[in-house]
Amino acid sequence: MDSITTDRFDTGRFEADRARLASLAYRLLGSAADAEDAVQDAFLHWQAADRRRIRVPEAWLTKVVTHLCLDRLRSAQARRERAVGVWLPEPLLDGDPMLGPADTFEQRESVSLAVLTLMERLSPLERAVYLLREAFSYSHAEIAGILDVTESASQQHLHRARSRITAARRRGGDEVAPASARRIVEEFLDAASSGRTERLVALLTDDVTAISDGAGLTERLLRYDTPRRVAAVARAGFTPTPAKRRLAGGTPAVHHALVNGAPAMLFVLGDRVIGCVAFDIVGGRIATLRGIAAPARLTRLGEAWRRRGPDAPLVARW
Repeated sequence: MDSITTDRFDTGRFEADRARLASLAYRLLGSAADAEDAVQDAFLHWQAADRRRIRVPEAWLTKVVTHLCLDRLRSAQARRERAVGVWLPEPLLDGDPMLGPADTFEQRESVSLAVLTLMERLSPLERAVYLLREAFSYSHAEIAGILDVTESASQQHLHRARSRITAARRRGGDEVAPASARRIVEEFLDAASSGRTERLVALLTDDVTAISDGAGLTERLLRYDTPRRVAAVARAGFTPTPAKRRLAGGTPAVHHALVNGAPAMLFVLGDRVIGCVAFDIVGGRIATLRGIAAPARLTRLGEAWRRRGPDAPLVARW
């Protein structure tokens, strides 16, 4: 091969692995934008490397992307931005290739908003070991090579991570069939619009939590607990007013969607998604609501929404 043909072949080899690398980076970072940056940085490393000496490109690329993500997680800026109470993961529309493999429960769970949020409580190494093992089925020997640790250390990190994930799984949300997901969203929207607190309370678990990023206008997340408090906040938040419409820039429609495998409602103005509320369901009732409206967290979801073409809205004019 001449050098041009070799470069094209090597670029093609990287591009063939880009989607897998992006899904790994998203699971590690909880941010599509940061995942894309990490994968692009990996491409620059790939171009600069002596590729004749790389025996297993998949393993080499996995190691590079993982370490780039770990460097980001360990940075002082990331620790400030991702402090508990100020950060929510970036939601993705179901079908987005960045969500990656979804054949097993562990793979699907690893991109749920509940688990992505919980990952912030794990050390970077615990997070990496858990995802490489549970979502990508690497052996401990392979993980040890990727992370430059011993197999014993890999096993210990996995044990600690599994213990924390398992403890949270009880609140992490059940898997919900698409038809049931739509029904849950419709019932919540109807109850929130009815003005009757009791209807909303009946849809919520006793230990329900509502979390909002305040459209990125607050320094910390807004958090509400207890069914009656969450119901009151939902009633107030989902009741349209002229002031809210001015803030939104118009009169949005409300659509049902699946986001990171969970039921969700999207507020759509024209062709822009301006808000997302995702639900964790436990025992048929809503255990967690996550409201995300910071524009930077909705960029990729909005792009996927425009490409897909929306279904008929649940509410045409909110």
